Amino acid sequence: MKAYNYKLKEHKIFQSMSRKGTCLDNSIMENFFSLLKQEIYHGREYYSFEELKQAIDGYIHYYNYERIKGKLNWQSPVQFRKAALKAA
Repeated sequence: MKAYNYKLKEHKIFQSMSRKGTCLDNSIMENFFSLLKQEIYHGREYYSFEELKQAIDGYIHYYNYERIKGKLNWQSPVQFRKAALKAA
């Protein structure tokens, strides 16, 4: 574990860790990554980094522009934000 932490520091990468008793710090991103893995990763095999990167980029576009949510009045996140800006 120390070697891993050293490598992170060496490359100026900061690990995101919740403080004790605050498990909700990263819940939004944890939920997103869970959905990403369920919908494009589990059960599939990618043969190159580029192939995986294209799948992730495509999913992020889908998630923001096409995927509708009931909590957002059955709109995509981008549609919801645009409607909120017009209403303001």
